Amino acid sequence: MEQHVCFHFLGITNCGSMEMNIAIVGGGSRGLYLLNFIEKHAFQVISPKIVAVADINPEAPGLKEARDLGLFVTQNYNDFFDRDDIDLIIELVGNLDVYNDILTKKQKNVRAIAHTTALLFWEIARIAKKEQDTTLKLHEARTTYDVMINELIQEDVMVIDTDYHITDINDTMLNKLGLKREEAIGHYCYEITHHRDIPCSGDHHPCPLTQTLNTQKPSKTTHIHLDKSGRELYYSISCYPIMKDGRVSGVFEISSDITRDIKRQKNMMQQEKLMSIGRLSAGIAHEINNPLTTIMTSSMLLQEDTDPDDPIYSELETISKEAMRCRNIVKSLLDFARQSQPMKKRMPINQIVRDCLFLLQKQAGFNDIKIITNLSETLPLTYVDKEQIQQAIINLALNAIEATDPGGIVTFATALDKKSDTVHIDILDTGRGIPKENLDKIFDPFFTTRETGTGLGLAITHGIVEQHGGSIEVESTVGKGTRFTIILPVRHGEHDDA
Repeated sequence: MEQHVCFHFLGITNCGSMEMNIAIVGGGSRGLYLLNFIEKHAFQVISPKIVAVADINPEAPGLKEARDLGLFVTQNYNDFFDRDDIDLIIELVGNLDVYNDILTKKQKNVRAIAHTTALLFWEIARIAKKEQDTTLKLHEARTTYDVMINELIQEDVMVIDTDYHITDINDTMLNKLGLKREEAIGHYCYEITHHRDIPCSGDHHPCPLTQTLNTQKPSKTTHIHLDKSGRELYYSISCYPIMKDGRVSGVFEISSDITRDIKRQKNMMQQEKLMSIGRLSAGIAHEINNPLTTIMTSSMLLQEDTDPDDPIYSELETISKEAMRCRNIVKSLLDFARQSQPMKKRMPINQIVRDCLFLLQKQAGFNDIKIITNLSETLPLTYVDKEQIQQAIINLALNAIEATDPGGIVTFATALDKKSDTVHIDILDTGRGIPKENLDKIFDPFFTTRETGTGLGLAITHGIVEQHGGSIEVESTVGKGTRFTIILPVRHGEHDDA
């Protein structure tokens, strides 16, 4: 990014004013400093106003100052969340757990800033004010800016000009995209993040840059980006205008990866759906089971009294077979609805996988499928219900074998993710793959593309893994194959150990 762009970002000028009511969590020296700072300075872009302060210490200097000023004070920041006059909550206690709690509980239209971000902006303002008149000062401001976007701000950051060209990008975003800096600078933002040849548009994919250019105000939206492997990542994108001579010369774009939150919401919705359908399935299955038994018994008895050469004999045999097929479907419904709570014990995951392989070898050999294993030998014992996890693995493995043509390969792999303290079980195949439009449906009960399938196997598998506090991820390319990954927490549910 050129120096004059950075200068105008740090020494920002603006053509409008917007009121912002601020609540501070932390009435210590930082809170007192912010109160005094806002009282002493005039602002051109935003007109900030402190309206509330929270601190567990009733004698905290910032809390006492706020009380003297007649502001709302409290020892519990949860009191902020029911107020409708707060636009921004600033966490100044120096505890990211408090900040994450604020993000979870705040109203959607309320913004939040962690103490690290607040300290950063104060430092930038101090440097800009002191050093903006000399080349040396601009250089140091640039250094601070580089530290900000590459070290202090862990979200994805881009600086984009009015023609959609990227003028700067931080290392965090480059690493996620799998790009070098020279492969991003000068390219269109939509080309780099969305692999498109035209800007984002429409109600479902609005361009925040366009909104900021039109309004000269910050904008926010949600987008789906593609990482270096082509996987979808959900991002919350905020754009802030960079002003020059009273006009927007570009935007400072910060993107937060909310993929995990989106997946968690989807998993909760999926689990609620499975529970509802499970109750319905159990009722239907029990109602159907008795008349099916009567049909099967009657047809078999009639067959015993009928000459095999009689045409009726083959008709009775058809009735028996179809009744048996219906009974298998009913059994699947009951299995799906039953899904009992797992009885967890400390178990070696690799041994569970090997036991599954022993059961699958004949099926794979019959289909001329080669099985390969890549099992990590450093896995800790994991709290699981052995029988349920075996059922989940076998369900996925049978699907993989069926989807793979003779001569293909099915691979079983295990690994430990130390960062999240989870064990990963991968089942990979070289089969037909799953069309993109079906990926979001495969765990839905009764969804199947197989003529003889019930559409319950993957739903049951999903339910088992969810009850273990884990999750399932799937990646697939049509014509190349599919990877299912079971992710299980190592220590979740230790109290269940027998």
